[in-house]
Amino acid sequence: MWRRITKVLSNKTVMVRLAITLGLLLIFRIVSHIPIPLLDTSLIRNAIATSGSFLDILNNFSGQALAQSSILALGISPYITASIVVQLLQMVLPSLKELSEQGDSGKQKLNRITRYLAIALAFIQGLGLLLGLAYGTPGNILIPSIIEANALHFIYMALTITAGTAFSIYIGDLITKKGIGNGTSILIVAGIVTSFPVMITSLNQKYLGANLTGWNVVLYIFVLVLFLAILLGVVYLQIATRKVPIQYANRQGKSDSHIPIKLNSSGVIPVIFASTIMSIPLTFVGLSQSSGSNVSIWINQIFNNQMPIGFILYVILIVLFSFFYAFLTIDPNKMADNLQKSNAYIPSVKPGEDTKNFIARLLFKITVLGTVYLVVLAVLPIIISQIFGFTGSAITIGGTSLLIVVGVAVETTQQVETDAEKEEYQGIFKK
Repeated sequence: MWRRITKVLSNKTVMVRLAITLGLLLIFRIVSHIPIPLLDTSLIRNAIATSGSFLDILNNFSGQALAQSSILALGISPYITASIVVQLLQMVLPSLKELSEQGDSGKQKLNRITRYLAIALAFIQGLGLLLGLAYGTPGNILIPSIIEANALHFIYMALTITAGTAFSIYIGDLITKKGIGNGTSILIVAGIVTSFPVMITSLNQKYLGANLTGWNVVLYIFVLVLFLAILLGVVYLQIATRKVPIQYANRQGKSDSHIPIKLNSSGVIPVIFASTIMSIPLTFVGLSQSSGSNVSIWINQIFNNQMPIGFILYVILIVLFSFFYAFLTIDPNKMADNLQKSNAYIPSVKPGEDTKNFIARLLFKITVLGTVYLVVLAVLPIIISQIFGFTGSAITIGGTSLLIVVGVAVETTQQVETDAEKEEYQGIFKK
């Protein structure tokens, strides 16, 4: 382990890329403190506290920028949504599917389409957020010096939020090209990590300080140990893969080639989809200030994952999205065709249809285990919050955020080690 760390630290190119990444993240965090012009900044904080978990998700992913009414309030989230939409549309629109099969030029066109869609979504989401605040807030949502808001005020503020998303996409691209890791993922992780000190502070306020007792100290230590245990479990399961051995017809002897299939091949997408779908109705109810009506009570029973019906619906959505996205990212038909074109085969399995069926059955079994792991991780914050009496979203043990942080950390670490080894080999040949 220490040898690998020393190899990375002694590599000048990798250290320069790391410094560029940290510098860009610092710029991103500084800009996140610039408020939206004209808006009364206290309104969004109140909306987050009262309108459900959808705004909590956006707030965590933006690094608390939404709660600060920052121009980066939406952060990189519209780009993530656009990427998922474009990926799903490739299954429906033949023209987009053809672009995905045209190599680098096709990928560049898809990236351009994704960016345009992200900008459009950022404007729509920003305008929707502002209109929701205006509809759910009595009086004026602007600073006191402006008596009444008009359409131009809303368009101006929405364009400012859109510019913040465009800036986030630009910073993400710079990190990908000049820095370390995937820029979009790094920005998400940077936003999530900023909420960890808030969680520790909330734990201190709950168990220590004015509530300091011997039993509370024991509970405080237990919660921290539980968090670390879940973290280690997520790291282990995140890197768990099933290696499918393959042989090449034109090669003699034993082959070490294999196809790795991750335990959680769908990643965190199913949990994000399920959380978003469940929380959007709650957000509308919270912003409309109709929390006391029969309709809002009915919606709360169905879509609040703290309630029995909402909890069951939340689990069902995660399971459905897990299988859908697993078979979307790993296509048994395409994998079997690629093996046949490469004169490769799976031992004891005939090429063609039998290989496709074997991969499909294996992927189904792995996805079952991965879905169980994903469901357990997603419901852990709900169960732990009920047991320990945590309120709000400040204290979250487990859940989507932890899975994202661990997944990005594992991928970035692997890339850093690969870059360090590549530079080392290039140095040998230069000599």
